Amino acid sequence: MTEQQQLPDAQTSQAAIASQPRRPSLPARLALLIAIVAIAFISWQWLDTRHRFTALEQTLTQRLEQFNGSNQQSLALAKNADERSSEANGRIIRLEQQLTESRDQQEALQTLYLELVNNHDERVIAEVEQLLIIANQQLQLAGNLKPALLALQTADSRLQQMDSASAIQLRKAIARDIQRLQELPQIDMVGISLKLENLIENTDKLPLVSERHPQGTMPTTTQAEENQFRKLAQEIWNDLKNMIRLERVDRPEPPLLAPDQTFFLRENLKLRLLAARISLLQRDEASYRADLQQAEQWIKNHFDLRENITTVALATLKQLSDNNIVIQLPDVSETLGLASTYKLTLERANNSERNLDRTNLERGQ
Repeated sequence: MTEQQQLPDAQTSQAAIASQPRRPSLPARLALLIAIVAIAFISWQWLDTRHRFTALEQTLTQRLEQFNGSNQQSLALAKNADERSSEANGRIIRLEQQLTESRDQQEALQTLYLELVNNHDERVIAEVEQLLIIANQQLQLAGNLKPALLALQTADSRLQQMDSASAIQLRKAIARDIQRLQELPQIDMVGISLKLENLIENTDKLPLVSERHPQGTMPTTTQAEENQFRKLAQEIWNDLKNMIRLERVDRPEPPLLAPDQTFFLRENLKLRLLAARISLLQRDEASYRADLQQAEQWIKNHFDLRENITTVALATLKQLSDNNIVIQLPDVSETLGLASTYKLTLERANNSERNLDRTNLERGQ
Protein backbone atom coordinates (compact mmCIF):
# COMPACT_ATOMS: atom_id res chain seq x y z
CA MET A 1 0.00 0.00 0.00
CA THR A 2 2.73 2.37 0.79
CA GLU A 3 4.65 1.52 -2.27
CA GLN A 4 1.63 2.05 -4.46
CA GLN A 5 1.18 5.49 -2.96
CA GLN A 6 4.82 6.39 -3.32
CA LEU A 7 4.74 5.36 -6.98
CA PRO A 8 2.09 7.85 -8.06
CA ASP A 9 3.79 10.60 -6.06
CA ALA A 10 6.99 9.97 -7.91
CA GLN A 11 5.17 10.06 -11.19
CA THR A 12 3.43 13.26 -10.24
CA SER A 13 6.69 14.96 -9.30
CA GLN A 14 8.25 13.89 -12.54
CA ALA A 15 5.31 15.16 -14.50
CA ALA A 16 5.52 18.45 -12.63
CA ILE A 17 9.19 18.71 -13.32
CA ALA A 18 8.57 17.86 -16.98
CA SER A 19 5.75 20.44 -17.19
CA GLN A 20 7.83 23.33 -15.78
CA PRO A 21 9.31 25.46 -18.63
CA ARG A 22 12.85 25.80 -19.04
CA ARG A 23 14.28 29.15 -18.11
CA PRO A 24 15.64 31.05 -21.07
CA SER A 25 19.16 32.03 -21.23
CA LEU A 26 20.50 35.53 -20.56
CA PRO A 27 20.84 36.66 -24.20
CA ALA A 28 17.34 35.54 -24.89
CA ARG A 29 16.14 37.50 -21.95
CA LEU A 30 18.06 40.54 -23.13
CA ALA A 31 16.71 40.21 -26.63
CA LEU A 32 13.22 39.78 -25.29
CA LEU A 33 13.65 42.79 -23.06
CA ILE A 34 14.99 44.84 -25.95
CA ALA A 35 12.12 43.72 -28.12
CA ILE A 36 9.64 44.63 -25.42
CA VAL A 37 11.27 48.01 -24.93
CA ALA A 38 11.33 48.57 -28.67
CA ILE A 39 7.70 47.57 -29.00
CA ALA A 40 6.84 49.86 -26.06
CA PHE A 41 8.83 52.71 -27.56
CA ILE A 42 7.27 52.22 -30.96
CA SER A 43 3.84 52.03 -29.35
CA TRP A 44 4.51 55.17 -27.35
CA GLN A 45 5.91 56.87 -30.46
CA TRP A 46 2.85 55.84 -32.45
CA LEU A 47 0.51 57.03 -29.78
CA ASP A 48 2.39 60.28 -29.42
CA THR A 49 2.39 60.74 -33.18
CA ARG A 50 -1.29 59.92 -33.30
CA HIS A 51 -1.95 62.38 -30.51
CA ARG A 52 0.07 65.07 -32.20
CA PHE A 53 -1.60 64.37 -35.53
CA THR A 54 -5.02 64.64 -33.88
CA ALA A 55 -3.99 67.88 -32.15
CA LEU A 56 -2.60 69.19 -35.42
CA GLU A 57 -5.77 68.17 -37.21
CA GLN A 58 -7.88 69.97 -34.61
CA THR A 59 -5.62 72.99 -34.85
CA LEU A 60 -5.84 72.96 -38.62
CA THR A 61 -9.61 72.58 -38.41
CA GLN A 62 -9.89 75.55 -36.03
CA ARG A 63 -7.57 77.64 -38.15
CA LEU A 64 -9.50 76.64 -41.26
CA GLU A 65 -12.76 77.66 -39.58
CA GLN A 66 -11.13 80.92 -38.47
CA PHE A 67 -9.85 81.39 -41.99
CA ASN A 68 -13.31 80.74 -43.42
CA GLY A 69 -14.82 83.22 -40.95
CA SER A 70 -12.13 85.74 -41.75
CA ASN A 71 -12.64 85.10 -45.44
CA GLN A 72 -16.40 85.68 -45.13
CA GLN A 73 -15.76 88.86 -43.14
CA SER A 74 -13.27 89.90 -45.76
CA LEU A 75 -15.79 89.22 -48.49
CA ALA A 76 -18.44 91.20 -46.62
CA LEU A 77 -16.01 94.04 -46.04
CA ALA A 78 -14.96 93.90 -49.69
CA LYS A 79 -18.62 94.00 -50.76
CA ASN A 80 -19.31 96.94 -48.46
CA ALA A 81 -16.16 98.59 -49.74
CA ASP A 82 -17.35 98.08 -53.33
CA GLU A 83 -20.78 99.48 -52.50
CA ARG A 84 -19.26 102.44 -50.71
CA SER A 85 -16.86 102.90 -53.59
CA SER A 86 -19.78 102.88 -56.03
CA GLU A 87 -21.69 105.37 -53.87
CA ALA A 88 -18.60 107.51 -53.57
CA ASN A 89 -18.13 107.40 -57.34
CA GLY A 90 -21.78 108.33 -57.84
CA ARG A 91 -21.44 111.19 -55.37
CA ILE A 92 -18.26 112.33 -57.04
CA ILE A 93 -20.00 112.27 -60.43
CA ARG A 94 -22.97 114.22 -59.02
CA LEU A 95 -20.66 116.69 -57.33
CA GLU A 96 -18.76 117.15 -60.57
CA GLN A 97 -22.02 117.74 -62.40
CA GLN A 98 -23.17 120.20 -59.76
CA LEU A 99 -19.80 121.88 -59.86
CA THR A 100 -20.05 122.14 -63.64
CA GLU A 101 -23.58 123.53 -63.39
CA SER A 102 -22.49 125.93 -60.68
CA ARG A 103 -19.64 127.13 -62.84
CA ASP A 104 -21.96 127.53 -65.81
CA GLN A 105 -24.46 129.45 -63.68
CA GLN A 106 -21.70 131.57 -62.25
CA GLU A 107 -20.43 132.35 -65.73
CA ALA A 108 -23.97 133.10 -66.91
CA LEU A 109 -24.60 135.36 -63.92
CA GLN A 110 -21.30 137.09 -64.45
CA THR A 111 -22.11 137.56 -68.13
CA LEU A 112 -25.58 138.83 -67.25
CA TYR A 113 -24.15 141.18 -64.67
CA LEU A 114 -21.67 142.55 -67.15
CA GLU A 115 -24.42 142.97 -69.72
CA LEU A 116 -26.62 144.72 -67.18
CA VAL A 117 -23.78 147.01 -66.20
CA ASN A 118 -22.84 147.73 -69.78
CA ASN A 119 -26.42 147.99 -71.05
CA HIS A 120 -27.95 150.04 -68.24
CA ASP A 121 -28.89 152.89 -70.55
CA GLU A 122 -30.24 150.48 -73.13
CA ARG A 123 -32.40 148.76 -70.50
CA VAL A 124 -33.77 152.08 -69.22
CA ILE A 125 -34.65 153.21 -72.73
CA ALA A 126 -36.34 149.86 -73.39
CA GLU A 127 -38.50 150.35 -70.29
CA VAL A 128 -39.31 153.91 -71.36
CA GLU A 129 -40.28 152.67 -74.81
CA GLN A 130 -42.65 150.08 -73.29
CA LEU A 131 -44.23 152.74 -71.08
CA LEU A 132 -44.76 155.01 -74.08
CA ILE A 133 -46.34 152.13 -76.00
CA ILE A 134 -48.72 151.53 -73.07
CA ALA A 135 -49.60 155.24 -72.93
CA ASN A 136 -50.25 155.32 -76.69
CA GLN A 137 -52.47 152.24 -76.49
CA GLN A 138 -54.47 153.68 -73.60
CA LEU A 139 -55.05 156.89 -75.51
CA GLN A 140 -55.77 155.51 -78.98
CA LEU A 141 -57.57 152.25 -78.17
CA ALA A 142 -59.21 152.67 -74.76
CA GLY A 143 -59.27 156.45 -74.43
CA ASN A 144 -58.18 156.22 -70.79
CA LEU A 145 -56.52 159.46 -69.81
CA LYS A 146 -55.33 158.63 -66.29
CA PRO A 147 -53.41 155.41 -67.12
CA ALA A 148 -51.72 157.13 -70.05
CA LEU A 149 -50.72 160.07 -67.87
CA LEU A 150 -49.37 157.71 -65.20
CA ALA A 151 -47.32 155.81 -67.81
CA LEU A 152 -45.79 159.05 -69.13
CA GLN A 153 -44.92 160.24 -65.62
CA THR A 154 -43.27 156.90 -64.85
CA ALA A 155 -41.25 157.11 -68.06
CA ASP A 156 -40.08 160.60 -67.12
CA SER A 157 -39.00 159.40 -63.67
CA ARG A 158 -36.99 156.56 -65.26
CA LEU A 159 -35.17 159.03 -67.53
CA GLN A 160 -34.02 161.07 -64.53
CA GLN A 161 -31.10 158.63 -64.14
CA MET A 162 -29.67 159.59 -67.54
CA ASP A 163 -28.04 162.87 -68.48
CA SER A 164 -27.21 162.37 -72.14
CA ALA A 165 -28.38 164.82 -74.80
CA SER A 166 -30.76 162.30 -76.37
CA ALA A 167 -32.27 161.48 -72.98
CA ILE A 168 -32.81 165.18 -72.24
CA GLN A 169 -34.51 165.66 -75.61
CA LEU A 170 -36.74 162.66 -74.93
CA ARG A 171 -37.66 164.03 -71.50
CA LYS A 172 -38.67 167.33 -73.11
CA ALA A 173 -41.00 165.51 -75.50
CA ILE A 174 -42.51 163.49 -72.63
CA ALA A 175 -42.99 166.64 -70.52
CA ARG A 176 -44.81 168.28 -73.45
CA ASP A 177 -47.15 165.29 -73.76
CA ILE A 178 -47.80 165.29 -70.00
CA GLN A 179 -48.72 168.97 -70.11
CA ARG A 180 -51.09 168.38 -73.03
CA LEU A 181 -52.84 165.58 -71.16
CA GLN A 182 -53.14 167.62 -67.97
CA GLU A 183 -54.78 170.48 -69.88
CA LEU A 184 -57.55 168.25 -71.22
CA PRO A 185 -60.97 168.39 -69.49
CA GLN A 186 -61.63 165.55 -67.12
CA ILE A 187 -64.68 163.39 -67.91
CA ASP A 188 -66.31 161.77 -64.92
CA MET A 189 -67.13 158.46 -66.56
CA VAL A 190 -67.89 156.82 -63.24
CA GLY A 191 -70.26 159.58 -62.16
CA ILE A 192 -72.17 159.52 -65.45
CA SER A 193 -72.44 155.74 -65.28
CA LEU A 194 -73.79 155.92 -61.71
CA LYS A 195 -76.41 158.48 -62.73
CA LEU A 196 -77.58 156.23 -65.56
CA GLU A 197 -77.74 153.32 -63.12
CA ASN A 198 -79.90 155.36 -60.73
CA LEU A 199 -82.24 156.27 -63.59
CA ILE A 200 -82.58 152.60 -64.49
CA GLU A 201 -83.41 151.72 -60.88
CA ASN A 202 -86.03 154.53 -60.59
CA THR A 203 -87.79 153.63 -63.85
CA ASP A 204 -90.32 151.44 -62.05
CA LYS A 205 -91.18 154.35 -59.73
CA LEU A 206 -92.10 156.83 -62.50
CA PRO A 207 -95.90 157.46 -62.57
CA LEU A 208 -97.69 157.12 -65.91
CA VAL A 209 -100.04 159.80 -67.25
CA SER A 210 -102.74 157.20 -67.83
CA GLU A 211 -102.68 156.35 -64.13
CA ARG A 212 -103.24 159.97 -62.99
CA HIS A 213 -106.73 161.10 -61.86
CA PRO A 214 -107.91 164.69 -61.48
CA GLN A 215 -108.17 165.91 -57.92
CA GLY A 216 -111.69 166.80 -56.86
CA THR A 217 -112.61 169.51 -54.38
CA MET A 218 -113.38 168.08 -51.01
CA PRO A 219 -116.41 169.46 -49.21
CA THR A 220 -115.48 172.11 -46.67
CA THR A 221 -116.35 171.50 -43.09
CA THR A 222 -118.92 173.82 -41.58
CA GLN A 223 -118.50 175.51 -38.30
CA ALA A 224 -120.21 174.10 -35.24
CA GLU A 225 -122.55 177.06 -34.84
CA GLU A 226 -124.08 176.75 -38.39
CA ASN A 227 -127.57 175.37 -38.55
CA GLN A 228 -128.48 172.07 -40.15
CA PHE A 229 -130.26 173.64 -43.14
CA ARG A 230 -127.24 175.57 -44.27
CA LYS A 231 -125.05 172.50 -43.73
CA LEU A 232 -127.36 170.40 -45.92
CA ALA A 233 -127.39 173.09 -48.67
CA GLN A 234 -123.62 173.23 -48.68
CA GLU A 235 -123.33 169.46 -49.08
CA ILE A 236 -125.82 169.47 -52.00
CA TRP A 237 -123.91 172.27 -53.71
CA ASN A 238 -120.60 170.41 -53.35
CA ASP A 239 -122.14 167.26 -54.82
CA LEU A 240 -123.44 169.23 -57.80
CA LYS A 241 -119.97 170.73 -58.42
CA ASN A 242 -118.28 167.34 -58.29
CA MET A 243 -120.63 165.85 -60.85
CA ILE A 244 -118.78 167.65 -63.68
CA ARG A 245 -114.97 167.90 -63.71
CA LEU A 246 -113.08 170.12 -66.13
CA GLU A 247 -109.35 169.56 -66.75
CA ARG A 248 -106.99 171.37 -69.13
CA VAL A 249 -104.65 169.18 -71.13
CA ASP A 250 -101.56 170.98 -72.54
CA ARG A 251 -100.51 168.05 -74.74
CA PRO A 252 -102.21 165.36 -76.77
CA GLU A 253 -103.84 162.75 -74.64
CA PRO A 254 -101.52 159.73 -74.38
CA PRO A 255 -102.99 156.38 -75.32
CA LEU A 256 -104.22 154.17 -72.56
CA LEU A 257 -101.82 151.30 -71.92
CA ALA A 258 -102.67 147.83 -70.79
CA PRO A 259 -100.74 146.42 -67.80
CA ASP A 260 -98.56 144.25 -70.02
CA GLN A 261 -97.86 147.24 -72.31
CA THR A 262 -96.92 149.29 -69.27
CA PHE A 263 -94.44 146.62 -68.26
CA PHE A 264 -92.84 146.56 -71.72
CA LEU A 265 -92.71 150.37 -71.79
CA ARG A 266 -90.70 150.47 -68.58
CA GLU A 267 -88.45 147.62 -69.74
CA ASN A 268 -87.77 149.35 -73.08
CA LEU A 269 -86.92 152.52 -71.20
CA LYS A 270 -84.44 150.54 -69.06
CA LEU A 271 -82.91 149.03 -72.19
CA ARG A 272 -82.47 152.50 -73.71
CA LEU A 273 -80.70 153.75 -70.59
CA LEU A 274 -78.59 150.59 -70.47
CA ALA A 275 -77.63 151.05 -74.13
CA ALA A 276 -76.62 154.64 -73.35
CA ARG A 277 -74.40 153.35 -70.56
CA ILE A 278 -72.75 150.86 -72.91
CA SER A 279 -72.22 153.61 -75.48
CA LEU A 280 -70.64 155.69 -72.72
CA LEU A 281 -68.13 152.95 -71.97
CA GLN A 282 -67.46 152.52 -75.71
CA ARG A 283 -67.13 156.30 -76.13
CA ASP A 284 -69.76 156.25 -78.88
CA GLU A 285 -71.14 159.75 -78.45
CA ALA A 286 -73.69 159.55 -81.30
CA SER A 287 -75.36 156.41 -79.95
CA TYR A 288 -75.11 157.78 -76.41
CA ARG A 289 -77.00 160.98 -77.27
CA ALA A 290 -79.57 159.13 -79.42
CA ASP A 291 -80.44 156.72 -76.60
CA LEU A 292 -80.77 159.54 -74.06
CA GLN A 293 -83.00 161.59 -76.41
CA GLN A 294 -85.24 158.60 -77.05
CA ALA A 295 -85.52 157.90 -73.30
CA GLU A 296 -86.34 161.57 -72.66
CA GLN A 297 -89.04 161.52 -75.38
CA TRP A 298 -90.67 158.41 -73.91
CA ILE A 299 -90.75 159.97 -70.43
CA LYS A 300 -92.35 163.16 -71.78
CA ASN A 301 -94.99 161.22 -73.74
CA HIS A 302 -96.04 158.54 -71.27
CA PHE A 303 -95.19 159.70 -67.74
CA ASP A 304 -96.69 162.35 -65.48
CA LEU A 305 -94.60 165.52 -65.73
CA ARG A 306 -96.21 167.08 -62.66
CA GLU A 307 -94.58 164.56 -60.35
CA ASN A 308 -91.30 165.50 -58.76
CA ILE A 309 -89.55 162.19 -59.57
CA THR A 310 -90.37 162.65 -63.28
CA THR A 311 -89.04 166.22 -63.43
CA VAL A 312 -85.84 165.09 -61.66
CA ALA A 313 -85.37 162.25 -64.16
CA LEU A 314 -85.83 164.65 -67.12
CA ALA A 315 -83.37 167.14 -65.60
CA THR A 316 -80.82 164.34 -65.12
CA LEU A 317 -81.27 163.19 -68.73
CA LYS A 318 -80.78 166.72 -70.02
CA GLN A 319 -77.65 167.14 -67.91
CA LEU A 320 -76.25 163.85 -69.19
CA SER A 321 -77.04 164.79 -72.80
CA ASP A 322 -75.13 168.05 -72.43
CA ASN A 323 -71.96 166.26 -71.29
CA ASN A 324 -69.26 165.49 -73.83
CA ILE A 325 -68.01 161.94 -73.44
CA VAL A 326 -65.47 162.13 -76.27
CA ILE A 327 -62.52 164.50 -76.30
CA GLN A 328 -59.70 164.84 -78.78
CA LEU A 329 -56.81 162.99 -77.19
CA PRO A 330 -53.21 163.86 -78.12
CA ASP A 331 -50.94 161.47 -79.96
CA VAL A 332 -47.62 160.39 -78.42
CA SER A 333 -46.34 158.64 -81.54
CA GLU A 334 -43.68 161.29 -82.07
CA THR A 335 -42.28 160.76 -78.58
CA LEU A 336 -42.42 157.00 -79.11
CA GLY A 337 -40.41 157.40 -82.32
CA LEU A 338 -37.73 159.38 -80.47
CA ALA A 339 -37.46 156.62 -77.87
CA SER A 340 -37.19 153.92 -80.55
CA THR A 341 -34.47 155.86 -82.37
CA TYR A 342 -32.51 156.39 -79.15
CA LYS A 343 -32.81 152.68 -78.30
CA LEU A 344 -31.57 151.66 -81.75
CA THR A 345 -28.57 154.00 -81.40
CA LEU A 346 -27.64 152.48 -78.03
CA GLU A 347 -27.98 148.93 -79.39
CA ARG A 348 -25.65 149.68 -82.27
CA ALA A 349 -23.09 151.28 -79.97
CA ASN A 350 -23.18 148.32 -77.57
CA ASN A 351 -22.88 145.81 -80.42
CA SER A 352 -19.82 147.66 -81.72
CA GLU A 353 -18.25 147.55 -78.25
CA ARG A 354 -18.95 143.80 -77.94
CA ASN A 355 -17.43 143.07 -81.33
CA LEU A 356 -14.36 145.12 -80.43
CA ASP A 357 -13.96 143.25 -77.13
CA ARG A 358 -14.25 139.89 -78.88
CA THR A 359 -11.64 140.92 -81.44
CA ASN A 360 -9.23 142.01 -78.71
CA LEU A 361 -9.83 138.78 -76.83
CA GLU A 362 -9.12 136.65 -79.91
CA ARG A 363 -5.95 138.57 -80.62
CA GLY A 364 -4.83 138.13 -77.03
CA GLN A 365 -5.37 134.40 -77.23
